[in-house]
Amino acid sequence: MIEFIEVEKSYGKKQVLKPINIKLEHSIYGLLGPNGAGKSTLMRIMVDLSKPTKGKVVFDGKEVHVLNEEYRARLGYLPQDTGFYGYMTGEEILRYFACLKGIKKEMQNECIKQALERVNLLEERKKKVGKYSGGMKRRLAIAVALMNDPSVIVLDEPTVGLDPKERVQFRELLKTMSKDRTIILSTHIVSDVDALADQIIMLKNGEIICNGKTEEIVNREEEKDKEVHSLEDVYMKYFKEV
Repeated sequence: MIEFIEVEKSYGKKQVLKPINIKLEHSIYGLLGPNGAGKSTLMRIMVDLSKPTKGKVVFDGKEVHVLNEEYRARLGYLPQDTGFYGYMTGEEILRYFACLKGIKKEMQNECIKQALERVNLLEERKKKVGKYSGGMKRRLAIAVALMNDPSVIVLDEPTVGLDPKERVQFRELLKTMSKDRTIILSTHIVSDVDALADQIIMLKNGEIICNGKTEEIVNREEEKDKEVHSLEDVYMKYFKEV
């Protein structure tokens, strides 16, 4: 379990995250909100790439900055923007990240093969990444995030650049991996969240304005507003003026 306790983040005088208190258990969480809501900041703090100005993040009872490499070894992180060296092959990229993730040398070949198979890139593993399509590069980035079989998976706009077929395949992949894992994904594509997430977290101006099971949120909002019938309707209700 991951717990945010009074987590705040400021850059100078600008407060990007107001006190965040939330517990994330084994489930798929959809993080929704407009640009500037604080989603990427929240995720960067979650993966220990950014330190909170106040508060702390706790994983299985210990603060993540204390766990350090032990925590990162259990993480899979897909940032919104990824950059790969075009002269390297897909296989070489994964081997490079396998070393960074601390995967033992004798286990690397199997881990790399499994990761490539998961994103349907095994046959393209010897091709230079510079010759990959946008969708292939995104799938390679997903393979990097999932390679160490992480127990915590954080995905920022994971389906950007994927065609409809690839998006469906990605959804199915996450569903098969969701047991005994904490998965949080941020996206502007509400249909992806609706199809995948068991829990919804909505951020606005650095605050959590909505949090809970998807079906319960829709039913609750529908009782208050007869025009609301879906998660997308809920999203538009909260963010139509943003």
